[in-house]
This record gives sequence, structure tokens and C-alpha cells, in this order.
Amino acid sequence: MSIKLVNVFLHQNNYKLSVGKLAYKERVIYFEYDKEFLKSAIELSPYKVPLKSGIHLCEDTMFEGLFGVFADSLPDGWGRLLLDRHLMSKGLKFSEITPLDRLSYIGPFGIGALSYEPVYEDIQIEAEAIVLDKLANSSLKILKGTSGEFLDTLLAIGGSSSGARPKVMVQINQEDLILHSNQTLHAGYEHYLVKFPSVTDSKDIGILEYIYSLMARDAKICMPATKLLHGKINCYFAVKRFDREGDNRIHLHSVAGLVHSDFRLPSLDYDDLLTLTLHLTKDVNEQLKMFRLACFNLFSHNRDDHAKNFSFILESNHWKLSPAYDLTFSYGPGGEHSTTYLGEGKNPTNEHLRKLAKKHSIKDGDSIIHEIKNVVDNFQQYAKSVELSNTVYKDVSSNLKVLK
Repeated sequence: MSIKLVNVFLHQNNYKLSVGKLAYKERVIYFEYDKEFLKSAIELSPYKVPLKSGIHLCEDTMFEGLFGVFADSLPDGWGRLLLDRHLMSKGLKFSEITPLDRLSYIGPFGIGALSYEPVYEDIQIEAEAIVLDKLANSSLKILKGTSGEFLDTLLAIGGSSSGARPKVMVQINQEDLILHSNQTLHAGYEHYLVKFPSVTDSKDIGILEYIYSLMARDAKICMPATKLLHGKINCYFAVKRFDREGDNRIHLHSVAGLVHSDFRLPSLDYDDLLTLTLHLTKDVNEQLKMFRLACFNLFSHNRDDHAKNFSFILESNHWKLSPAYDLTFSYGPGGEHSTTYLGEGKNPTNEHLRKLAKKHSIKDGDSIIHEIKNVVDNFQQYAKSVELSNTVYKDVSSNLKVLK
């Protein structure tokens, strides 16, 4: 039976605040803030769900009638595949699964700081160390539809994750021992997300994303800590979760959810992102971070730069650009950037970056462009340091050379 009413909570500094209620009736979703939360002055989604009394009704179908701030809690791609298969195994027809059903299943284990009740189901998993090779192999079998092995485990630790590639949310310590994430953080451990290759990925996809994290950090892009974990069969990219500080949760809002931009289609320009960043954060330093990211994505040929791959975090009731994530070599839709540079997606150049810098009064735009390009030009050295395969190296470097 589908869920009709969901209570929304915000976890902040180890306090659980009641935000409001979501209701589903005749295929329409309604939201209303709690009266006490209205007094908090916490704007969880200032553009689409402003802090005001009364019933809020989403007027578009971008997220199946759900406001983006709540849709950001839901998985897409891999996580949604796992979740929907599980719900159907419990007797729900695919056509009957609603966003509220999915939110109730995510419950307290979604990204960011929001949680949802009632909890649809609490899958119990053994609190034992994780073997990445086994989970990676099972993920591929699930994607191919040939097996459901470890489905419950993968669902419990990866069912709330976004993105197309299989991934799990775990705890990792300095010795790279790995535990399940859905438990109180163990002493000496931190919350991480680990990615596995999909059916169409090279086995070096994890190594490549790790290289990009190193380049981004050297290019002064704000990056979380990253690791390259070595299994017996493959290597896996791990990134520290920036929506967690210990067990304290941080509110996270993607650009897609914030402005209801369709991340499946090229729908944004870096001009829009620079304007949005300054308007939301009121801080030119945050805008400068976005400009650096625009430069890095251009030079590194990261063309999967869609609206869900940019986010903001709310700290002490002030918005900041989140650390960068999902940075890797990609061809993009039709060989173009998902986010264009002043309208150019196929062949953006240094000149487009200079014009962006001038339009938004970015100081030292030329020196930033030069600095980031020099870092990416050293791709060969990064590739050698982690033994990237020659085939992948040639594919990536040949595309980077186009920008010289």
C-alpha cells in the first residue's frame, strides 16, 4: 500500500527539527511547513519553497510533482534501480510507486540533512567488513539483470545515492578498513562514498576519477578527501562525504533541485551558474570558486557537467558552494558540455572563459585560466603516478590536446 503522508525533519547540530508534512492525493503532492519551523528563519529552498505559511503546490512535473529540495533526497540512476526493484518485490506495481514511497524508504539515510517518516522498511545488514570486489561484481550482475545477489546489502548502503554508476556509502579508517555506513560512526572512521564501474565503463574508471581529484585539488578547486582503494580484482574511487561532519548532517541542495533544472538535458550555462552563486551566497569568493570549476571542467574535458553535479550547502544559515564532485573525463551529451559557456557547448575556448570573467567582474581571470590549464597540461605525470592504463591515457590525453 502506498504512503499518503510523510513527515519531514531537518537534522542540525544533533537536533531533529520538524520541518513539515508532504501529502499525496489523486497524483498530486502537497507540502506545508510546521508553524514552529516557520519561526526558525531557515530557508531550505529559497526559490521554490520559500519559508511561508499555507499549502505549497509544485506547479511543474520536473520531479514527478515533488519539490526539488525533497527530490534531492531521492536516488536516481543506480540507487533508484535498486529501490524500485525492492519495492516491486514487496508487491508494489512500478506504476504505483510514488515519490512519497521512495522518501519513506530512504527515511533517515538519505544524503544531506533531511529525513522522512514513517520509514517504509528497515533492512538489517550484518555489521561486518565490506569486500569491495564482491559488491562491485554483484552490482554488474544486477545491472545486467542476471542476478540479485547482495541486493539488500547494496540497497541498504547504496539505495539513496545519486548518479548512474553503482556506488555504496561506507565508513573508512586510515588503514582503509571499510564498514557499512548505516550505523553510528565508529571511532577513527569517516563517512565515504565508493564508486564501482558500470557495464559500459573501463575498469580504470576509478583510477581516472582519482587522478581528476588530484588535478582539481592542485588547481585550487575545493575538493573533499579522496582515496584509491585497491581490491584484489580492481581499484575503486572513494570520496569523503561533505554532507557529514562526523555524524552531524549538513543540508545539501543541488542546482537541479534548487531551480528545477532538468539535469537529464543540457539546460544551463556557466553564465547562469555564476549569477546564481552570487545571488544565493552573497559572496564573491563563492562565485570565484564556481569560475574555477568552470575553467577546470573545460580544460579537463569533463562534459558531464549537468545541473545535479553542482550543489550548495547550508551552514549556520548561510549558503556556500559545495566542494566539487563527479569530476572526470567524459564526452557529454552528443559530445557537448551539459552546461554551456556563453551558449557554446561543442568547442568552448579560453576566450569564452575570459568573456565570462569580464561579464562577472572576476578579478585575475586570465591568471586563473592560465593556472588551471597548466595543471591539466600535466595530466601525463598524474597518469604515471597511479599507473593508468595506456589505452585510457591515450583516449583522454588526445582530447585534452585539442585545447592546446
